[in-house]
Amino acid sequence: MTIDAKHVLVAVAWPYAQGPLHLGHIAGAYLPPDIFARYHRAIGNRVLMVSGSDVHGTPIAVKAEAEGVTPQEVVDRYHPEFLGYWDTLGISFDLFTTTGTENHRRVAQEFFLRLLERGYLYRKTVEQFYDEQERKFLPDRFIEGTCPDCGHTDARGDQCDNCGHTLDPVDLVDPRSKLSNSTPVLRETEHYYWKLSDFTGPLQEWLETKKGWRSHVLNFARGMVDGGLQDRAFTRDLEWGIPLPLDDLSPGKSIYVWWEALMGYYSAPQEWAQLRGEPEAWKAWWKEADAESYYFVGKDNVPFHSVYWPALLMAHGDLNLPTDVPANQYLMVGGRKASKSMGVGRSLAWYLEHLEADALRYAVAASFPENNDADLDNEEISRRINGELVANWGNLVNRVVSMTNRYFDGRVPNPGELDDEDEALLSAVDRTIVEVGNLIEQVRLRAGLSAAMAGAQEVNQYLSSRQPWKTASEDPERTATTLWSAASAIVGLAAVFGPYLPFTSRQVLSKFGIEVPESGPRWERSGISIGTELGDADPLFSKVEFGGDDV
Repeated sequence: MTIDAKHVLVAVAWPYAQGPLHLGHIAGAYLPPDIFARYHRAIGNRVLMVSGSDVHGTPIAVKAEAEGVTPQEVVDRYHPEFLGYWDTLGISFDLFTTTGTENHRRVAQEFFLRLLERGYLYRKTVEQFYDEQERKFLPDRFIEGTCPDCGHTDARGDQCDNCGHTLDPVDLVDPRSKLSNSTPVLRETEHYYWKLSDFTGPLQEWLETKKGWRSHVLNFARGMVDGGLQDRAFTRDLEWGIPLPLDDLSPGKSIYVWWEALMGYYSAPQEWAQLRGEPEAWKAWWKEADAESYYFVGKDNVPFHSVYWPALLMAHGDLNLPTDVPANQYLMVGGRKASKSMGVGRSLAWYLEHLEADALRYAVAASFPENNDADLDNEEISRRINGELVANWGNLVNRVVSMTNRYFDGRVPNPGELDDEDEALLSAVDRTIVEVGNLIEQVRLRAGLSAAMAGAQEVNQYLSSRQPWKTASEDPERTATTLWSAASAIVGLAAVFGPYLPFTSRQVLSKFGIEVPESGPRWERSGISIGTELGDADPLFSKVEFGGDDV
């Protein structure tokens, strides 16, 4: 347990409320922060894990236009679906809100005014694409065309998903309107622009201090900043968004959703504090010098969280900059990026219907694309669950409970004096607790899970060496000591598995008589009481069998 608790902000990417999620989303941005947050709660840190549905901007407006419904109707369909995912999968947000709240509107508008007051916003007349058939200016995502960098023919006006480069609509070759499929024309319109160029030097200096970041994140951010930052538009001609707190531009302007959604990391803690009846409580995570903040996103969001958001925070002033941006790379299915819209991979809802939550969490966490893209198809999911989770950890718990039931009437036995091998086992488990904790603190979550499984394998090897099924008839005291030692080891490992497998870890600890706080297991090998009744040896996990059509 920590002696001096830290405030740790776990900031999680805000999904657009425009469609269902898939495993790529979970592996990239939603399961990693939950593991990280659960660990920090276990060691006694004060964790605030926040996110919410991004309900504004052109993606939702585009979907609503295509379906002939209002943007709010799209939001109302998908936000509850997200909440269902988190509940079923055990993603432990302290607050999962939306950018459609009055609180977020207030905070975003105050942020805008703060930048204006500090001289980082200015008005500028620019040419923007206009659809003459629809008689409206086109926001970025209402425009498609060919990417000037990689030649991808379906690049959006704000970003090319093929090469990851951010774009301006005027950069596109052969632009076309998503509304009418016509070729848009350029017309003059006035917007607020952000002096991003002022932050090239400060960002370079700040990035030099980030020694522990993942190389692909740091290299991308440094390359982007070293290439020179250009001022960016801060408003857009789009009514579905946060309106400006001023009326000095023509009607129909909103704060650009790219910047407004990032402000959710700042507005959500304030909403959380208000809901608790402690309106100033959020400041501990945003203004205390020793507070830490971690931003969990996919690699397509690296520029926003490693460059744009730190620059916005610098412009605002008096707010903590990110401690780390542990962005994951892409989860692939059969060599292709998981994508529901492109028909690559099953939806998250399908997996939640077919797999136990902890089993799915294990398969995904064991394949986290932390430094490289990783492939995870159903065959690999089956191998991970059946060959590792069930055969190692699940089998260990089951066999110890079964033998305790068989030889000691289902109660934790009173051990004799521990010998060197018994002591070595418990010392190894204690080292595993430290090792896994260190790996999680470095956001090396995949390696942490691997170390935990290695710890379980050591206990299985200990049992194979001690052979309690043979000593039961000839040396009951030795058998009692063996099973007590194995049970003690299991209790320690259940705490280590807690952030990864929250449902079954709680179940294991409760079975061995360990009281588990609402926040989750403590990060320690708790003592077990002699005589604790274990109950039936029910399997922790079921084996997975996908049918031939389950691809």
